[in-house]
Amino acid sequence: MTRTTPERPVDVEAIFPELTHHRRTSTRLHPRQGKPKREESSVAGPFLWPAEEPWPVCVARHEKGRGHRLADVRLSRQILKEAWLRDPRTGPSEAEREVLAGLQPGLHAPELRDEDPIPLLAGAQLFAHEVPDLAGPEGCDLLQVLWCPFEAHGPDQSMDVLVKWRNSRDITEVAEVNPEPVVVGRAECVPNSCTFHPEQVVEHEYMELLGEDLQERIRAWEEEILEAAEDSRQDSDPYEIDYQGDLSIPPGWKVGGFASWHLTGPARINCSCGGEMRPLLTIHDREWDSGSLSWVPLEDRDAVHTTGANVPTGVYVGRGLMRIFVCTENPVHPPRVDFQ
Repeated sequence: MTRTTPERPVDVEAIFPELTHHRRTSTRLHPRQGKPKREESSVAGPFLWPAEEPWPVCVARHEKGRGHRLADVRLSRQILKEAWLRDPRTGPSEAEREVLAGLQPGLHAPELRDEDPIPLLAGAQLFAHEVPDLAGPEGCDLLQVLWCPFEAHGPDQSMDVLVKWRNSRDITEVAEVNPEPVVVGRAECVPNSCTFHPEQVVEHEYMELLGEDLQERIRAWEEEILEAAEDSRQDSDPYEIDYQGDLSIPPGWKVGGFASWHLTGPARINCSCGGEMRPLLTIHDREWDSGSLSWVPLEDRDAVHTTGANVPTGVYVGRGLMRIFVCTENPVHPPRVDFQ
């Protein structure tokens, strides 16, 4: 099913022509739960992986046997999904609640030592012919992202992420199985299997990265919009058009575009070569919230208030936002991962 982002509430470039110099396209991925094929872009796979190539593993030293069983995470999500679909007022039955209560984290794989390797989880697979803004090294048309499902890496205690570019035409024999770990650190590190519904949109740079004069004029314009709405309202609340929420950067998973810095403030991400880096892939915990309803696709308007509709992937890492940045000088250079 296609996804269609509504037109923006106003043509912001007509009001502020300078924003034409602060625009980029991005591809909103619109993940929705499904059963993707190996030859399709997806969340959680199955990946188009060469049979002769070993599946990546985490060899960092951290506790690997304690956490949630991967099978339990998926079972609990299935129970909750079916329960809320069956009765959105009451949710799980008493019997289902008893099952859920038994799916607790603990030492589920005592045989695993901290130094033992465990398979990485399949995160996202993207094909260039399906995603317009996906641009990688020359000759590569497939991006595969994997991660360790334990937030136990580095000084920030975050996930370790692997980014793999390849030419899909070089894969002649495909691996039948994508290995998975038995235990994961947090359920929110486990993605649901989703298909993508890519849609290219135009976005504009994060507010605090615009010139001070332009920022001031945008804020003054926002105040005028609010005052006019308040003067004209009767029984309903005024609709406040907000540059950052409605006209700048869309929520959800996307490729390309700009990075949002709403949690930490802007930061420059530099490559080891000194070059500037731009967002390659943004992984957001939700497709929309109360502050971004104008971005809800037309096809999802009836599901805005449906439990779980805005969190199809089940992924919540960092504080809800993970971005993979790529070097603008040479995409072969090692990417950088930033958590917000």
